[in-house]
Amino acid sequence: MDIPLQSHITKVQPMTGIVLWADSYNGTALKTDDQYVQLEYAYVRPSDVVAGDNLYNWNAVDNLLEQISARGKQAILRWYYVYPGRATAVPNYIKAYSDYRETTALSEGLSTGFPDWSHPELQQATLDFYTAFAARYDQDPRIAFLQVGFGLWGEYHIYDPQVILGKNFPSKAYQRKFLQHLEEQFDELHWSISIDAGDSDNTPIADDASLLALPFGNFDDSFMHKEHGGYNASMWTIFGYTERYKNSPHGGELSYYSEFDQKNALNVTGMYGRTYEALSKTFYVTYMIGNDQPEYQSNERIKQAGMANGYKFHVTEFKASSSRSRVKLINRGIAPIYYDAYITINGFRAQQSLKGLLPNESLTVDINSGGIQPLLTIESDRLVTGQKIQFEADL
Repeated sequence: MDIPLQSHITKVQPMTGIVLWADSYNGTALKTDDQYVQLEYAYVRPSDVVAGDNLYNWNAVDNLLEQISARGKQAILRWYYVYPGRATAVPNYIKAYSDYRETTALSEGLSTGFPDWSHPELQQATLDFYTAFAARYDQDPRIAFLQVGFGLWGEYHIYDPQVILGKNFPSKAYQRKFLQHLEEQFDELHWSISIDAGDSDNTPIADDASLLALPFGNFDDSFMHKEHGGYNASMWTIFGYTERYKNSPHGGELSYYSEFDQKNALNVTGMYGRTYEALSKTFYVTYMIGNDQPEYQSNERIKQAGMANGYKFHVTEFKASSSRSRVKLINRGIAPIYYDAYITINGFRAQQSLKGLLPNESLTVDINSGGIQPLLTIESDRLVTGQKIQFEADL
């Protein structure tokens, strides 16, 4: 018989939406309430973890993840070696090698340290680090997504000084080895690289079909800026974004090119001829870092923008007998969910996962549980305590 069902999506869904930094707004409703923000972002430094050759102290990472998950959120982490105005985050034991020679130069107008990518120990230690990180955190639900890369902030570029491959930036041969290594290490955790990695002057990816075939996601750190339809769109196109999003998440950060960009990125009327929702739909965006947005937008607007990202499940049919149920669900969002989630009746999960269910695609499942008033939920092991996947239904 048909089962009546009323349900509504009332908040940003897990692993989607506008992202705030892990050290920002922690005493406000944006973080204490679960309806506005589901993700928190943090830069992380290998030098805080790597104590020696294949020696690691993960306390800093675990403490960070515990703080984030205690707020009912999940983390997006980005490991980096170079940050303008700072010394490198290269582990100290590598810096102690007599033939390891870093360089210092002005970048973003600040004195900045750059790694010595000619040194074999830095190359090997970086691979070993991600091997160890994956072994420990690949299936950890406290991390939603991982971002990786080289250059300033790990964003695959150095504006100044110039990129010197094999010196202040890895050689193309090493970059190829690095990307292939990551694909081998991670089975579950989704990792992403900047769209700037599509620049063939600095990276081998655009000219190598085997690298483009790797299952990484992309992030765009100047989303919504005035010239987004030029350079940014061309980089997205190199990575085949209309197909890549089907298996790997798209994200980024709202543009800091100008104060105007930050003030108006989430303006309901849009800027530069498009709205945040429209551009998100074009590029199938699941999440977007917008840490300064509370200065310019209300909590409700941040929530509204975040709810436009990622997946959005609607139950369109629910039937049950005494021992069996049939459920039909459609994804009316702009991207799939990237981890396993299951339609569940009375605690019994469907065999088919909702992972990868594309926008406007539907899934019908039969589950060996029913009754007069069966309980329908969507369950996932990739959530932290307090998180819940909601759905729409009017049956």
